[in-house]
Amino acid sequence: MTGLSGEQERFGEFVGVQRHGYVAELVLDRPKAMNAVSTDMARSIAAACDALGADPGVRVTVVTSSHERAFCVGADLKERNSFTDAELVRQRPVARGAYTGVLELPMPTIAAVHGFALGGGFELALACDLIVADRTAVVGLPEVSVGVIPGGGGTQLLPRRVGAARAAELVFTARRVEAAEAAALGLVDQLVDSGQDREEALALAARIAGNSPVGLRAAKRAMRLGHGLDLRAGLEVEDAAWRSVAFSGDRAEGVAAFNEKRAPQWPGE
Repeated sequence: MTGLSGEQERFGEFVGVQRHGYVAELVLDRPKAMNAVSTDMARSIAAACDALGADPGVRVTVVTSSHERAFCVGADLKERNSFTDAELVRQRPVARGAYTGVLELPMPTIAAVHGFALGGGFELALACDLIVADRTAVVGLPEVSVGVIPGGGGTQLLPRRVGAARAAELVFTARRVEAAEAAALGLVDQLVDSGQDREEALALAARIAGNSPVGLRAAKRAMRLGHGLDLRAGLEVEDAAWRSVAFSGDRAEGVAAFNEKRAPQWPGE
């Protein structure tokens, strides 16, 4: 990642990354197809995530959309319809790379959702740690209605977010959920006024980015690795993460800044 804050780096035709200080904005930018994820777009998402994950200057990533009526409508079914079985098999790891790329980003991630976030589009949001949605948002995993299953992490991420029975109802019915119900069910974390999802997500990201980058990444790692373990094993994961930060420059600076009653200047190491 290079360039001054506000400049955009392109990853292929359909993905851009823009810097806002310590916050990176990953922009889904295939407006003619409402951000339907084609093979080329999947490669670009994965490449952008690789670059962001390797950049120690990124403390938070926000995933946004350039389309005014959609976050992402999921897989490019027109492209899929042209595939032979062999081509679909070859495309599968490319598609997975986009979703796992977002899921495995080491820093906190926020999805800014408006309009349609369906199928793989909602799975990209679910791969983030937090979802900010505006009142136009419509989310859902409709894959069983076209003869497949959620394959971008949905069958695993949705139950972790809302519980097994609620996830089963949503996946099995393939229904679309509008913003107010989505917030009530916990499908999204913050509901904001129409047109404010990006602004509010970036503001939230800026607040998070004021904290220790070493601490943020270790806290995310502990929560991700510890999820689903029994308490004793989870506490061991937490202890390992604590030990990874306890003797860091960020810890020393944080304690010093607290005692000196000043804002910390995080070394990020």
